[in-house]
Amino acid sequence: MKDKLVVGMAVFALAAILAFTVGTSAAPGITKATAAAAALPAAAGANASAPEPHPQIREAIASLRRAKEHLEHAAHDFGGHRVEAIHATDEAIRQLEICLKYDKD
Repeated sequence: MKDKLVVGMAVFALAAILAFTVGTSAAPGITKATAAAAALPAAAGANASAPEPHPQIREAIASLRRAKEHLEHAAHDFGGHRVEAIHATDEAIRQLEICLKYDKD
């Protein structure tokens, strides 16, 4: 029962991180990658490659890595859940990296 609760909490936390990351773009349809591409000068824009695909997933991976770093160096064990949360974070990162490998866009 405790294991199900821990996994459920970890999944909820990861989903919240992903939802927050996806929901924080400046405007609908505008991401950091597209905003950066729009800021390029016209001459450089002609030779520039397409914007980075799936920037939200890449941001989620970076966010999860930062959370893992925090957990690894925290002063306490979060009620005995730190190790399980680190493992769940590793698994979430692995799954997101697999998603990017299978992208056909």
